[in-house]
Amino acid sequence: MMQHDVTIGVCKGPGETPHEFLFVTTDPELRVKTGEFVYYDALIDGAERHILARVTTRQQVRAYPDTLLADPAIDPAEMAALLGFDGEHGELLQITAAVVGYYDRVLGFVNPRIPPRTGAPIRIAPDEMLSQVLCKLEPEAVGAVHIGSLLNRPLGAVAAVLDARGFTSTHLAIIASTGAGKSYLAGVMLEELLRPHNRAAVLIIDPHAEYDTLAAMQGHPAFRAPGYEARVSIKRPDSIRVRFSSLTLGDLRYLLSNLSERMHYLLGRAYGAVQRKHGERWTHQHLLVEVRQGLDGKPVTDPDETREEDPTVGGLIWRINNLRAQSRIFDDHESMALDDLLEPGKCTVLQLNEVSEREQQIVVATLLRRINQARMDTVRGRANRGDELYLPYPVFVLIEEAHNFAPAGTEIVTTQILKQILAEGRKFGVSVGLISQRPGKLDSDVLSQCMTQCIMRIVNPVDQARVAESVESVGRDLLLELPALSRGQVIVSGVSVNTPILVRVRERLTPHGAEDPNAPEQWQHYFAEQSAAQRARDQAIWQDPPPKRGDDLLFR
Repeated sequence: MMQHDVTIGVCKGPGETPHEFLFVTTDPELRVKTGEFVYYDALIDGAERHILARVTTRQQVRAYPDTLLADPAIDPAEMAALLGFDGEHGELLQITAAVVGYYDRVLGFVNPRIPPRTGAPIRIAPDEMLSQVLCKLEPEAVGAVHIGSLLNRPLGAVAAVLDARGFTSTHLAIIASTGAGKSYLAGVMLEELLRPHNRAAVLIIDPHAEYDTLAAMQGHPAFRAPGYEARVSIKRPDSIRVRFSSLTLGDLRYLLSNLSERMHYLLGRAYGAVQRKHGERWTHQHLLVEVRQGLDGKPVTDPDETREEDPTVGGLIWRINNLRAQSRIFDDHESMALDDLLEPGKCTVLQLNEVSEREQQIVVATLLRRINQARMDTVRGRANRGDELYLPYPVFVLIEEAHNFAPAGTEIVTTQILKQILAEGRKFGVSVGLISQRPGKLDSDVLSQCMTQCIMRIVNPVDQARVAESVESVGRDLLLELPALSRGQVIVSGVSVNTPILVRVRERLTPHGAEDPNAPEQWQHYFAEQSAAQRARDQAIWQDPPPKRGDDLLFR
């Protein structure tokens, strides 16, 4: 580990922008990597401060002659030494560094607006310094989410710790291409939230059934403490229920496809009627009664009453009955209780893998509306213990495949409630984490309101552009790293850290549930099973041969 008094280079002068400077180094040990942290000293208000900076580019300003490099049999360093050059210093690099500032415990990083003077020594920041200033918390402190360690340092040398208070008040986005490790990172963060020093109330929207392995937290010593043990509840499609009366008129119009203008009008009138007559406990039968009154408004008391109907009435009735018959989600009386889904120290995984995309969106929309309303009513004293909408603690909702719930270019039933929670949820303790592999397909307003960002490898130019326009806290130099990041490497920025950092994600404590199937191995396994079965059949025939033709005739 380098000490404060070991100089890596000297300042050459200012860079292209006011917050950049240049320094020159030979860097024989390749310590000055892109993204590495260096520092210089400056006198600020009568006190000497360590001014932190991040390396953004490396440029070669002196190199070996091309004639030396053209022959692979010649060692350029040895030839340079014969010509009188120190072999270690045959190459010279000009490094551009962006000033981060000095760290103040109240203000965070403060840019002193004093560049290093020409010739000033530039040093690599020691691990101890980075551990104290890059992250707001130490591992296992209350609110600490330890996701790994700083990428450019030895494994575990500088812990990367997010402040859960940051992303549970101003929301979280995890963005990455397929296979970059976004679900793995989410699993690490969920583990931290359920450990004894946090004990969060978490709901996971899981469209692909990837998070059921989190059940391994139950009984694991890392998730136990005196008086506490993390709990995990897996809600599979058969147990997911949405009460009809929790659907809005917009939900119904979204579910009942291909409605004519007359159907829209009739549905709106019928919906308003059931709201007035039955309040929050109407059923689909009540809705059918109001629809059957038709456009003429003639009263009908029996929902099964038959009469000559307007085609509009018949078509709408058919759609409502078909929705009720085809879906196992919607119910007249049952609904998932919020206090069963959400409780401190409990993680509930809502598996929607066998549910159609439209129904997934309705489930998420109704749940988010209920959770948001419950927190508003509880905070404002309108709900008391025992009430359906009583939720006396903050909650964190993690949504996989977020681009399906807030698509760019169009608004669906989930978009509006997501925008409302992202804008107002911090006041009532409702926080959202969004995970997407296609940020280009995610609503830009939704993405831009997530104030903590975890960005992994992104290759698609459209997705890179969406991240660049929606995420303000990530510098241009770090965005250039996106295509080059390896699996399990992540750029973390925003309010949960003091400055953007490159992180190597730690190993999970629970199994990962989103591994890709090994198709060749499964094909081989299939043929191995077939061969074993054939050998067993051959062995049985050899031990008990079939009767001969003549013997067979004796038994006729």
